[in-house]
Amino acid sequence: MNLKTLPAAVLSGILMTAIFPAINLGMLAWVCLVPLLFSVEKKGPYQSLLLGCITGTVFNCGLVYWVVVSMTTYGELSFFVAGALLFFLSVFLGFFVAVPVCLSSFVKKTLGLDFFVTLPFFWTACEHIKSWFLTGFPWENLGYAQFQYHRVIQIADITGVYGITFLIVLTNGALFCLLKAIFLKQKPPLAGTALTAVLIGAILVYGGYRINEYNQPGVRGKQLKVFIVQPSIPQNVKWDGDYLDETLRVLRRITLQGAFFHPDIVLWPESSTPFYFQSEAVYKKHVRDTVVKSGAYLLFGSPAWERNDKQTAYFNSAFLLSPQSTIMDRYDKIHLVPYGEYVPLKKLFPFINKMVAGIGDFSPGRQPKNLCISDQCLATLICYEIIFPDLVRRFTKDGAHFLVNITNDAWFGRTSAPYQHLSMAVLRAVENKRYLVRAANTGISACIDPTGVILQQSKLFTQEGLPAIIFSVTEQTFYTCYGDIFAFLCYGISILLIFPTRIQHRQKPVIRTM
Repeated sequence: MNLKTLPAAVLSGILMTAIFPAINLGMLAWVCLVPLLFSVEKKGPYQSLLLGCITGTVFNCGLVYWVVVSMTTYGELSFFVAGALLFFLSVFLGFFVAVPVCLSSFVKKTLGLDFFVTLPFFWTACEHIKSWFLTGFPWENLGYAQFQYHRVIQIADITGVYGITFLIVLTNGALFCLLKAIFLKQKPPLAGTALTAVLIGAILVYGGYRINEYNQPGVRGKQLKVFIVQPSIPQNVKWDGDYLDETLRVLRRITLQGAFFHPDIVLWPESSTPFYFQSEAVYKKHVRDTVVKSGAYLLFGSPAWERNDKQTAYFNSAFLLSPQSTIMDRYDKIHLVPYGEYVPLKKLFPFINKMVAGIGDFSPGRQPKNLCISDQCLATLICYEIIFPDLVRRFTKDGAHFLVNITNDAWFGRTSAPYQHLSMAVLRAVENKRYLVRAANTGISACIDPTGVILQQSKLFTQEGLPAIIFSVTEQTFYTCYGDIFAFLCYGISILLIFPTRIQHRQKPVIRTM
């Protein structure tokens, strides 16, 4: 590898970090890959793989640095061990940058197709693989960088966030080809540049149309008044039994402060009651008294349990109580956090413990379940379930009129992670064209409309109540109905791009000498 190309690969990694919160320079997304593409120009697949891995490692070290805060503060690991784990995680995630670049270099070498033709398909397919491989970790895919650019992101109700990623990579590829032609004084690729410009224009027109459509009163259904409670309970005392009375006092105080708003439903965050609501009679009575006094439905997070065949299963759950404090229903979290809520392969690696304090190992819920208030159904996504597009759309397809995300981001500390978590929630609202309300223990709590506009949001690490008015929506978007068809299309085209190159490799003529 030529060391002169290394700074360009590192620069792309830095720019990719900068497009996400908290730096939040989303416009740089449209140019962030250009240095990397210059670094791999005229390189073979293996050198491209290495340079792409360097870019991806730098990017992810800057993006998910907050795992060090979580592991040292709450996992009681040393800074050295936590830093090493961050590095290995970043290298692993870096391969989802390296592999598409490597494949594009391979196809370019064999078929002569330039990056802007092939890289968008390979990149988008790899992002989708990242959403399910080893349980999945689709944290801040490229498309999320545009969460504040509302006309751009409306296409997500057709393609999901993957369509925005595709457009970003396509634009980077077209810009690279244009700049390369200018530097080498060659004829610029007018067809590719024009096609990219037309596609961007069409997406902006579509975005403007969808935003205007959802600003029309006729689209809105039944109004619902929501009061979001952000108790801001520090993570280091959240599971401390001596602090439990104070936790319940804070929740009660903020809940009753919302009486002026006359809410239909009050939201408490994930694990807001750090005890078994089903069986702790004294504390259960405190919660039920608060509900009766508020006169509203209450949705809150609490651990739950079930006994079956002399075994007890534990769940991270959300309970819905009626204004009369009757338990109406419960949802058990499906997509658990590895090493946060359970330990994968625990029998093989008994020395590995959970990184986050709480109650035992949780079991996953069986299936999506919407919780209903009269004729209004809400999808309850717990913690980082909100970052999985297909899971959220399954709730919506099953009849959810609006989306709820309850979470405990306290273990992120004062890092960029809570802002990143919120940015991904914005795309779930747009993909399914639903209002989304978010109750976070330490923030950021928020209300997001179906076009991705953050109507209200709280500050980080503040105790406050957030009143919000939302409306039910019944439209089923293309994405809600059919899911990741666009991503699967990218899979198919990627295979078609690779397959002929393998044939060509095998069918090279053999030159015989006499």
